[in-house]
Amino acid sequence: MISDLFTTTVLIGVLTSGIRLATPYLFASIGEMFGQRSGIYNLGVEGIMLMGAFAAFYVTLTNGNPWLGLLAAIIVGGVMGLAMAFISVTLQAEQGISGIGVYLFGLGMSELLFQKMLGTVETVSGFRPVSDFLTRHFPDLMSTLLGIPVLGAIVSILAQQSIIVYFAYALVPVAWFVLYRTTLGLKIRAAGENPAAADALGVSIPRTRYATVTFGGVMAGIAGASLSIALLNVFQQNLTSGLGFIAVALVYFGGWKPYGVLFGALLFSMVNALQLWIQALNIPIPGNASELLIMMPYVLTIVVLTFSAGRMRKPAALGVPYERGS
Repeated sequence: MISDLFTTTVLIGVLTSGIRLATPYLFASIGEMFGQRSGIYNLGVEGIMLMGAFAAFYVTLTNGNPWLGLLAAIIVGGVMGLAMAFISVTLQAEQGISGIGVYLFGLGMSELLFQKMLGTVETVSGFRPVSDFLTRHFPDLMSTLLGIPVLGAIVSILAQQSIIVYFAYALVPVAWFVLYRTTLGLKIRAAGENPAAADALGVSIPRTRYATVTFGGVMAGIAGASLSIALLNVFQQNLTSGLGFIAVALVYFGGWKPYGVLFGALLFSMVNALQLWIQALNIPIPGNASELLIMMPYVLTIVVLTFSAGRMRKPAALGVPYERGS
């Protein structure tokens, strides 16, 4: 019954899942946002996420330490981000085609490594929910907090998240501060709006763009790791299933602003969580509406982008190679 969706248990479940599912979007989108604010867009986010996911999973599987897995994802993401920066900034190749090339490389290489090094789907013990730690060390406090109306529900939602989820949400205000309250942020925005003027004032456009695109690669690697060793604790072929491209779309949806990206990520993940709960509860859906239900998060993204396109102002130099004196 549709009324089953409005029980306290289901509402808490949707919120818990929605907050968790937004994690990879936040990492990937915030990283991509910095690159685009400096003038470079990277459509290879999906491929970098896949490589980061595999690296994190394999290292965690062989060593049993998810922190080492996260470090591996950071290194792999950084290297692929650096490669994208070299192609886009130094070689000044067309960014859209280059990004697709990076995506295809990540897709193919991750599948090859999966077949040669794993061969079958396995699971790992990745980052555990914070509730495990709190219940083990502070059982009385947790019991008391969970028993308080309203507050107990909030504590339950927050405690069921892993440390990776907290890092993702903490990244949003940090990104805002760096972008709008630091000299580095001013240089990044200048590089994406008017690189010639910024260059005349002593800002190194190549260095700034290299830094942001490499950072975006690192964030995409962490986004992949959040899937394979935190949210799902598994790796399989094409694990991301288009998530990286949605992350790029969320940068546009959020108007190239951290809190706009946060809103878009939460909107998408909450709708996604809702449709997953509808399937889990076996709520009857007439006709072919069940297929539409699965497509709902993606349809919502397209609809929102369509209606907000006229109000969005992208960085003026986005996608435009810069060469001094040109």
